[in-house]
Amino acid sequence: MVIKVVKNLVSQEKYSLKCPNPMVPEYITIHNTANDASAKNEISYMKNNTSSTSYHFAVDDIQVIQGLPLNRNAWHTGDGKDGPGNRKSIGVEICYSKSGGAKYYAAEKLAIKFVAQLLKERGWGIDRVRKHQDWSGKYCPHRILDEGRWDEVKAAIADELSKIGGKSSASSGSGTTYTVKKGDTLSAIAKEHRVSVANLQSWNNIKDPNKITVGQKLKLKGSSTSSTKPSSKKTSYPLPSGVIKVTSPMTKGTNVRQVQNALAALYFYPDKGAKNNGIDGVYGPKTANAVKRFQSVNGLTADGVYGPKTKAKIESLLK
Repeated sequence: MVIKVVKNLVSQEKYSLKCPNPMVPEYITIHNTANDASAKNEISYMKNNTSSTSYHFAVDDIQVIQGLPLNRNAWHTGDGKDGPGNRKSIGVEICYSKSGGAKYYAAEKLAIKFVAQLLKERGWGIDRVRKHQDWSGKYCPHRILDEGRWDEVKAAIADELSKIGGKSSASSGSGTTYTVKKGDTLSAIAKEHRVSVANLQSWNNIKDPNKITVGQKLKLKGSSTSSTKPSSKKTSYPLPSGVIKVTSPMTKGTNVRQVQNALAALYFYPDKGAKNNGIDGVYGPKTANAVKRFQSVNGLTADGVYGPKTKAKIESLLK
């Protein structure tokens, strides 16, 4: 049975605030709301407030309501004005997430069916589904994450997709290559496929990460005969010892730049709109926030302070 979508679209007068950019979607991002409102109230609030925060659909236990056209972007993933989450993904909010209970689980069940329907309509597979956390590190969808059920939810979407005759995956071949599309950046491709920019450069002999071309095929895995990469990767991002925080005397210089470069390799930095991608050797609020997001995602105390535990975790992920 096709799920009917009720449209209650934002007015074109508010496009500049809520959905200013044309979009050809490539992903679906799942969120949990921070309250217990219905889909009708969620969309009404999103449309009429003065915040830029926006999303395409809200799903409750009864219905799916659309608030933005699918050919416009939404500000819902926190990965910046040019981030692939904000610029290339359809935002789906699951209602009644704050308190949970029967209404929430009914809403989640309907959302699973609806996301599968969206995937089938576009000929996509489950590989196109993301959680908010994947884009910016924010702990969302919070209820699903709290209950440790993200893999279960994805499996349920995949199962529903199979039942309605959709593709198991939109990817072709072995998944070891990627063809560059218009608007792609190396950092976005690296983030999507869970590899580092440094490895993509090495595997594809790319000297300048800003110079990739539409149609170019990129290797997403290194040669199995290469045994030097793990150790060289770590030495490519030397990390300082000691503690660095916004009020620290070490808030400027090479030590900070080393931290910023390492965070960039793990997708928590940089700012693509800034000079040199925002890697400036200054441990200000932006860098502290990147550290905080890294800590939050990796089970550390999210205080924005670079110290021995954060250093050790970064190094373990860069091996």
